[in-house]
Amino acid sequence: MSLRNALMAALLEGEASGYDLAKGFDASVANFWPATPQQLYRELDRMAADGLVRARLVHQEKRPDKRLFSLTEAGAQALHDFTARPPRPGVIRDELLIQVQAVDAGDDAAVRRALTERMTRAEAKIARYERLRAGLLDGRFEDDYLAEAERVGPYLTLMRGLSFERENLRWCEQSLKILERRVTR
Repeated sequence: MSLRNALMAALLEGEASGYDLAKGFDASVANFWPATPQQLYRELDRMAADGLVRARLVHQEKRPDKRLFSLTEAGAQALHDFTARPPRPGVIRDELLIQVQAVDAGDDAAVRRALTERMTRAEAKIARYERLRAGLLDGRFEDDYLAEAERVGPYLTLMRGLSFERENLRWCEQSLKILERRVTR
């Protein structure tokens, strides 16, 4: 997958500025495809040059002008073609896993601190994702939301992010317990 495809998927929500896309990315797509605002702006410029998005300049009083991006027909077709291809297998690249793998020859206390920090980040993400979920559901039961929602993709990816962070939290807790037992032996 590429940042390009993630941006086109984000533009399914409608016309958005680069700033809005960056904010939205952080609140939705970042749980599975992180990117800096600079990366987003560069890719949007390339996509506009390739005809996948259209940029419209909006004049603002007392603020700099802004560009609003929308998906073109070519962009919608490219996104359709992307969804038709089998995805590449996912991979995990995580420095913490290497540190845990090497803990027996390394700094046990530092690895335990890193696990604790990962737990803290996972807890914060879970809380943020739960707030996003509550906002999407807006007081409705999940089945009602899914029956009424115009798009379910954002909800499904949010649920995957929640599941991922809950598993991160569970694994960190389990790993810390095991490492603590080893220290007290």
